[in-house]
Amino acid sequence: TSNKRTLRTLFHPAALPPPVISETSPLQRKLLAYHRSKEQQEMINQLLIDRALEVYYITMDETDKDETAPPVTELPSTVRKYFFIKSCLFNYFFLKKCVQSNPVVPIQQQWLRSMLTMVPQSLMEGKDRELLTEDLLKEIVRDYEKSMQRCVLRRALIKPDIEELDKLEEEAPLPLLPLGLDFSSTWHNSYITAKKQIFSTLHILHPTMKTLLDFGYTAFFNFLVVDFSSSRLKGPVDCKSFKTDASLSCSKAEDEIMSTWHQRVIGLFTQSDALEGVKLDQLESFYNCVAVLMSNQLKELLQRTTEVFVKLFDPEDRSRLPLFKMDLTFDENRMEFYPSLQDLEEAILFAVDCIGQTLQNVQTIHAWLTGGTATLDAELPAHTVQWAKSTLKKSIRDNLEGPSEHFKGYVKSYGWLVDGTAEERINRFAAEQPSFDEYT
Repeated sequence: TSNKRTLRTLFHPAALPPPVISETSPLQRKLLAYHRSKEQQEMINQLLIDRALEVYYITMDETDKDETAPPVTELPSTVRKYFFIKSCLFNYFFLKKCVQSNPVVPIQQQWLRSMLTMVPQSLMEGKDRELLTEDLLKEIVRDYEKSMQRCVLRRALIKPDIEELDKLEEEAPLPLLPLGLDFSSTWHNSYITAKKQIFSTLHILHPTMKTLLDFGYTAFFNFLVVDFSSSRLKGPVDCKSFKTDASLSCSKAEDEIMSTWHQRVIGLFTQSDALEGVKLDQLESFYNCVAVLMSNQLKELLQRTTEVFVKLFDPEDRSRLPLFKMDLTFDENRMEFYPSLQDLEEAILFAVDCIGQTLQNVQTIHAWLTGGTATLDAELPAHTVQWAKSTLKKSIRDNLEGPSEHFKGYVKSYGWLVDGTAEERINRFAAEQPSFDEYT
């Protein structure tokens, strides 16, 4: 019949845009553009309604279908809203499937190799471990592809704000920020605050400290408390003279430092502008900073002197190895070195102790100005002293291997002449009263 409605008759023909009118004024073009956009919006709305009605007819049961169904405009608003939501969901899932079907950029093999280098080698040995590593890489690839798909989907498709969509689409939430770390606040304010605090409390930035550093560098950069580098050129020296030279050298070095470097430092702090910009309540911390700086300079000097002294006895470089005078003596039917190897070791280690005892009574600037008795902490660290002595003991043993073998050769060749063996053989030979032939 003429009034019979079918699914085909429910769709309106597409509205084409009006023909372009030439020779129009700017105002006319503006009105035409507004009219065209309004018509296009109406056409889009009509297509959505037609799509909703199509979904409505498709989803209806066969018993509910009515060929004389009312037009879309006569449907209730709730039904039209339902049709609209269904249409949006259909379009969203269709576009989502299209986006997800596109191939993603594969993960680079270099990334996987870099991940494997961070795994300890002991955890990758064995057949079972190789299979576990393969499973781990497969899991990484799956997670990467899944993350890439989610990223592309979020960039290419806007998720509609529909409540029913959250129930239909179960998607894991994005990873959260690490607990305990707040990235929301900016760092600039805290940086400015810290910078101001550093300038107000870090006295090492004071100009006087720079001058103090220059004094220490000038006085100590090429100075050693004990210098035996030219000892080998002077020839062999006995242990007693070696200890005396070490003690005198340390004493002379201390007197020189106190008369030059320490006097310059005292003269620096007696000037009126030495404490410029330092507040009254910061004087104690300022002088503490001065004491620490001076202590570090003295410790560095003593430590450098110790390292240079230890290097003289390096068995691999004997060009500056000191020569010691040692005698091979015979006393009470015994052959031995004088001084003994133990005395030689003690004399060499004495130089380390002598270096460590130097500059231990240097008065602090604050104590000198106020008449106090505080001294700088210039003591060598315990680990430095321990390293120096253990290294020297090993070097002494290595360097004395030759003299020890020489001594053993003497004992083996001539020891029987002095230990009573020769005398016993002579007496036994004389008591036997041999014949002339046996004598000859």
